[in-house]
Amino acid sequence: MVGKLRKRSSGLIELKKSVYLISPSKIYKNFYEDLDKVLSFGNTAFFQLRLKKTKQAKIVKISKKIINITKKNKVKFLINDYYQLVAKTKADGCHMGQLDGNPIKARQTLKKKILGITCHNSKIFALKALKSNVNYIAFGSFNKSKLKPNAIKAKINILKWAKKNIKKPIVAIGGINNTNYERLIKSGANYIAISTFIWDNPKLKPDIAIKKFR
Repeated sequence: MVGKLRKRSSGLIELKKSVYLISPSKIYKNFYEDLDKVLSFGNTAFFQLRLKKTKQAKIVKISKKIINITKKNKVKFLINDYYQLVAKTKADGCHMGQLDGNPIKARQTLKKKILGITCHNSKIFALKALKSNVNYIAFGSFNKSKLKPNAIKAKINILKWAKKNIKKPIVAIGGINNTNYERLIKSGANYIAISTFIWDNPKLKPDIAIKKFR
């Protein structure tokens, strides 16, 4: 389970951080306030800013507001695609897709910053990504995704293979919600990527939706 409880040395209880949170496709009016509430719950390890239709200058401006929130809540802040913006925004790293540029060049630019790559359902892509010295590998989509409706379908067996063969953290992506995430964790995912269930949930506000992953 994502929220497997563990004890701190102080005796207080904390949640295991297994959520990899992805931003909504557009930054809405109360987003920053909602983000702070969501991250403060304590089960999120990464926050990825994914704004495919936003100009880079605006992404920089938005990132400078987000970085204060992620630092406060001890969450790693990643930018999607634009590895060249990481230094400018003081983000912790970058996430790339298969068509988002050269990962070797990205690694050279990022130096010791975090680099993650989506490998869909491909063992070949995953093994190739390791040569770029990535910090984690993402597989998916494991379910139908409103965020990426035409995404390549991934099978659960890729997680089982990765658990045995990839000595890097594994992120499961695609249509993940409170009813389907546990099987992904049990099959080998270290983190579960969530977006729509948090930001576009017709029944639950973001700060309530995040609490469904315990």
